[in-house]
Amino acid sequence: MQHDEPLLARIHGPYDLKFLTLSQLGQLAAEIRECIVSVVSRNGGHLASNLGVVELTIALHRVFSSPNDKIVWDVGHQCYTHKLLTGRYTAFAGLRRAGGIAGFPKRSENPHDVFNTGHASTSISAALGLLAADRIQGGQNRVIAVIGDGALTGGMAYEALSHAGQLGLPLVVILNDNKMSIGPNVGGLSKYLSRLSMKARYQNFRRKFDDMAQRLPLIGDVFFAAIVRLKRAVKAVFYADNFFVDLGFEYVGPIDGHDIPQLERVFADVRRLERPVVIHVITRKGKGYRFAEDDPGRYHGVSSFSIDEGLAAPGLKDAYPGRTFTDAFSAALVEAARRDSRIVAVTAAMEKGTGLAPFKAEFKNRFFDVGIAEEHAVTFAAGLAAQGLRPVVAVYSTFAQRGIDQILHDVSFQRLPVIFALDRAGFVSDDGETHQGLFDISLFRSIPGMTILAPAGEAELRLMLDWALCCQSPVMIRYPKARCPTETPYFSVPIKKGRGVFLRRRQGGIGGIHNTIRVCLAFTGGLYRQAVVAAELLERTGKCEADLYNLRFLSPIDHYLTAMLKQYTLLVILEEGMRSGGFGEYASSASVRQRYSCPVLILAVNQNFPAQGRREELLALNGLDAKGIAASVIKRLREVVLYNDMIL
Repeated sequence: MQHDEPLLARIHGPYDLKFLTLSQLGQLAAEIRECIVSVVSRNGGHLASNLGVVELTIALHRVFSSPNDKIVWDVGHQCYTHKLLTGRYTAFAGLRRAGGIAGFPKRSENPHDVFNTGHASTSISAALGLLAADRIQGGQNRVIAVIGDGALTGGMAYEALSHAGQLGLPLVVILNDNKMSIGPNVGGLSKYLSRLSMKARYQNFRRKFDDMAQRLPLIGDVFFAAIVRLKRAVKAVFYADNFFVDLGFEYVGPIDGHDIPQLERVFADVRRLERPVVIHVITRKGKGYRFAEDDPGRYHGVSSFSIDEGLAAPGLKDAYPGRTFTDAFSAALVEAARRDSRIVAVTAAMEKGTGLAPFKAEFKNRFFDVGIAEEHAVTFAAGLAAQGLRPVVAVYSTFAQRGIDQILHDVSFQRLPVIFALDRAGFVSDDGETHQGLFDISLFRSIPGMTILAPAGEAELRLMLDWALCCQSPVMIRYPKARCPTETPYFSVPIKKGRGVFLRRRQGGIGGIHNTIRVCLAFTGGLYRQAVVAAELLERTGKCEADLYNLRFLSPIDHYLTAMLKQYTLLVILEEGMRSGGFGEYASSASVRQRYSCPVLILAVNQNFPAQGRREELLALNGLDAKGIAASVIKRLREVVLYNDMIL
């Protein structure tokens, strides 16, 4: 019987894969790549990493039995093929859209997503926990952690490898290496010896031989130690790296990650093994799409693009037209570094994303990319600062969470002048809960000596960076992934510690124009545009004057703001961060101590992990778009004015 529909459309779960022929597997891989490129070209997403693991994912699901056998994807930005093969083909068009499927594994979405991921280097720890729990509960299922060579730079991965070797459980770690090449001689011999070592006959012989050697009278322990040293020496000659062997793992590889029959043979052998094993797989990022193969870094995470012409297509719409906050930071840092040779830049595998590429190009010896190792980046920067340099650590807000102890203990406790440039602060489009930058204010505001700044525009960001470089204590500068405003002269007002700046201040209000209510909208920098439009909407009512106050400092507290509360009917604090523990709650508690304080309305993110969507959609869902702000203010004013026998 002939089928007109794509082969991929007939795959409703991993079980369906087991009946396909080798030629059909090749067709399926091609259809998967075509589907991924098509959807990502419209929705944006992670492209190169997903195109590189198509055959690997197919082989995994043909040999192992998900979800009983559990696959944990490190970071998770390579899970698109996994989603397509586990019943989500018809939903795939909604990838990363509001109400659609997530771009990362999500337990609530599908039983085959066994562990939520989004940050790097967590897969081995999670997989080991899943496996240990399975064995405690009497199970015999397999657990596989798929981790890239980049994520393996994270220290947490090594902690997990060490523990896994100690426990000796049959954990399968697939090292997806998309950078190394395989030498034909050593690689071929290594593959042969690795395949041989996986055979059950060899494993049984080795256990019996080791047991016999240790039982030899008088010389047993010495003889066994000599045998262990001999085996390690042999492995050191033939294996590309025996680090895993020293930790207690079997090592298989390197093998071609695009050869499905070979992958299946190795996986079938490993499935019978009762020891932890590392399978070293070589893949090519972007495979099957020419632009992504030629420049996998540029096609790692992309917005919409032209399939035929790639990201360079003329007239392609930019998701953030004009100069972004990242661009503004990048230019300001380069300018500052030209003036001060002490300035150095540190990033954790985010050279392009944080805007440090121009800095690296001009100051190569003063630039450090430490890999996916945020904890090390922070303490490394602390060491630089202790020696008299001025380190700037550029990192996404969501990843700064990984270095909390180091920021607290190694930087702030010693009052070292490290600057943290927190990109993607606030709501972040499309990537979902794991990438939102909403927690930095509440996490770091309470640290003694930590200053937190939030620029509203380009000139202000430059001023804040220059001011921070003169501080003798740590400073954070947080800004969103959005276009950077340039149009107001108030952004150039000099920085004064703990003080914000009025962008607009009316002279009317209570005691002035009859029956006019005075409101102050005090906002964190990323909400500048929303605050301006909200103020205009409020004033259109004809009953309200709305001043605009750019907070600038989120720590220390702005006592000037609390001191002028008696001038207003209502103070509204607009915060693109979590309400609990945020600036608004702190400022509100300070206002209570003011004798003539006015009511305070805090508009921030409530206690939940925001849904997936564009930044503008997420702002609206949380009442932080202009219309939502104006509506909340009017509702609160009605309550306040009724209490004071006034009518809005």
